[in-house]
Amino acid sequence: MIKTIFSGVQPSGNLHVGNYFGAIKQWVEMQNDYQCLFCVVDYHAITVKQDPEVLRRKIIETAKIYLASGIDPERSIIFQQSDVKEHTELAWILNCVSARMADLKKMTQFKDKAGEGQDNVSVGLFAYPVLMAADILLYNTDVVPVGDDQVQHVELCRDLGKRFNNLYGEVFKIPEVKIKKESARIMGLDDPQKKMSKSATSEWNYLGLTDEIEKAKKKIMKAVTDSGSEIIYDKANKPALANLLTIYSLASDRSIKDLEKEFIGKGYGDFKKGLAETMATFLISFQEKYSKIKDNDVKEILYSGAEKARIIAQNKIEEVRKKIGVLS
Repeated sequence: MIKTIFSGVQPSGNLHVGNYFGAIKQWVEMQNDYQCLFCVVDYHAITVKQDPEVLRRKIIETAKIYLASGIDPERSIIFQQSDVKEHTELAWILNCVSARMADLKKMTQFKDKAGEGQDNVSVGLFAYPVLMAADILLYNTDVVPVGDDQVQHVELCRDLGKRFNNLYGEVFKIPEVKIKKESARIMGLDDPQKKMSKSATSEWNYLGLTDEIEKAKKKIMKAVTDSGSEIIYDKANKPALANLLTIYSLASDRSIKDLEKEFIGKGYGDFKKGLAETMATFLISFQEKYSKIKDNDVKEILYSGAEKARIIAQNKIEEVRKKIGVLS
């Protein structure tokens, strides 16, 4: 029996090569072997303040990036989270039945995003891992492909599903995590100790998938490097270079060992020029596909995808309602 995967991206900030190589490229490959649901998780985005017009634009942009990357709406269900109300309904039920304050207080992403002002952030930011769990559990998901920073959230999802099942019987399938190790964590160009982030305050942190080509090249040339000049992969002692080598390898489909050989006797300047040209080739190809996708076509795909997703979600939420006693 074919297995199901579910994953999604928030329509906020600027989607970058870390999102592509760490998640979306993996999704494209998985379409051949799984029933796939790929969601634009707009309700996750509003855990922090959003400009409504920008959010509307970003929802379409995110779906376009899915399509330009190779997500095929004939083989996968692509939809907008807020179009399927069962996501929020199940999140509320899980909040009441399965989730515990102690669980959510352990979430490292909440601590990172809230900082020291935890009392002043939205309840949604605190509780959004439960909504993420609902997203996954609604669709009898077998596998969740995520970056390593999201593993803790999928583990919470598993715990919430198990607790519900212990109370009411085998309602939810308990999903497994899938991480693509070599690309699970692309780091920032300006700081190799922090993950590349689409919400970074500095544009020099990330390589955006829709960045202008010359701007992308400039970002690479300005990327931080380590002491010394030898082009070798040494994550412990040369984290910045190791990160650039990983990006170079992924964008060129060449092994890091091959790249090390090519740049024997050459310095960081030559290496960065090579990476800049490789990334330019990659981005030009991607952006050509992106620019051909029309907004109205995206809206139709999202509408059609929501109809398909809704059928699955409604069946599951009806089962849940009966179990907890709100439906006869």
